[in-house]
Amino acid sequence: MGHPEQPFDRGYWEDRYAEPGFTWSGDPNPVLVTEATPLRPGLALDVGSGEGGDALWLANRGWRVTGVDIATNALAKAAARAMAADPEAAARIEWKQRDLGSWVPDEGVYDLVSSQFMHLPEPARSTLFRALAAAVAPGGTLLIVGHDVSGAEAGDHGTHLHELMFGVDDVLAAIEEERLRVEVAETRSRQSAGGTTMHDVVVRAIRPR
Repeated sequence: MGHPEQPFDRGYWEDRYAEPGFTWSGDPNPVLVTEATPLRPGLALDVGSGEGGDALWLANRGWRVTGVDIATNALAKAAARAMAADPEAAARIEWKQRDLGSWVPDEGVYDLVSSQFMHLPEPARSTLFRALAAAVAPGGTLLIVGHDVSGAEAGDHGTHLHELMFGVDDVLAAIEEERLRVEVAETRSRQSAGGTTMHDVVVRAIRPR
């Protein structure tokens, strides 16, 4: 991810996650909880796993999880946090360092592919979303969540991040060739910790058996 003043490249994220303590709360993303709770546990891919909150939540529910992130420092914190919280769940998680701007997951493998707030510039974003859709196994679920581009105009984020955001139609266009059955495609509003109304894209799609 990036903008002219401070590119969000691997160096940026390694430095950020090298700082003492945790950057994120460790809680799972709320949309993941809402959309994945009804699903039967299987093999999950957590894209941009950061410090592992989503991966640990999935593993606690019986999923076998591959957590992927660009920063080894993030993955080290994630692994330590998971082991401290629940060694049995931690054993169900495999952590992998990958550059999501170029990495392609295996096709047709995962029962759940979750991408929470992965904001890459085009065309890397659409290429990634297409590859994530291809990674969904028959009967599996793709879940993509991100900051809605309309939120930049509403003041959710600085205008310098506008080019990294996307809309529902952008996601649908990126995954169209995979012919998934789209079950949710909408923008949802939520309140941030500071009381600001935020706008998130939510797309959930299923690969027919």
